Amino acid sequence: MTPQDAKRVLETALICAQAPLSVREMQLLFDEQLDADALHAALHEVARDWESRGCELVALATGWRFQSRAEMRPFLDRLNPEKPPRYSRAAMETLAIIAYRQPVTRGDIEDIRGVGVTTQIIKALEDRDWIEAIGYRETPGRPALYATTKHFLDDLALHSLQQLPTLELGDGTAATLGDALQTSLLESGAVQTAGAVDAVEPANTQDNPA
Repeated sequence: MTPQDAKRVLETALICAQAPLSVREMQLLFDEQLDADALHAALHEVARDWESRGCELVALATGWRFQSRAEMRPFLDRLNPEKPPRYSRAAMETLAIIAYRQPVTRGDIEDIRGVGVTTQIIKALEDRDWIEAIGYRETPGRPALYATTKHFLDDLALHSLQQLPTLELGDGTAATLGDALQTSLLESGAVQTAGAVDAVEPANTQDNPA
């Protein structure tokens, strides 16, 4: 198989894929006869071929995928004028604290926000597959330690947490982080890419101490 043929196979598989493809999955396309270095070289060539087009090939936490460029979204929105779901400030602040300070306990989140975090918010973020419990802190009660998932990074179109907007924890910490994260989610088209979801907290739900 020539390098050009390999690029055609990769391009076709990635366009038709319903989810990001990992390097391991793409190697199966070639009966594992294409090593990881050659595969990455071909992927970068495909990405270059699409540099001037409305879609781009990007590397995410779980693999590679094609996605529309940000400047194309206003046009695509005309096909689907439904507005993306809005997430409550409490949910965005909770998610942002976990993303920037992970791993953290529910108590850590409450200390930073200054108010209680409802079980509903934690469960909704878990159901969305944006956070997960990765262990327990060895303190009385052994509270769960929460961290973000690879699916969270995929929805933000990021490869790693290091690509999150650079922010420092300081005055207005939770609100600042929450606003920045919500902006990134909307700009990435995360909700539309992943499918419509309900707001993670009803508008009439308020924070309650744990």
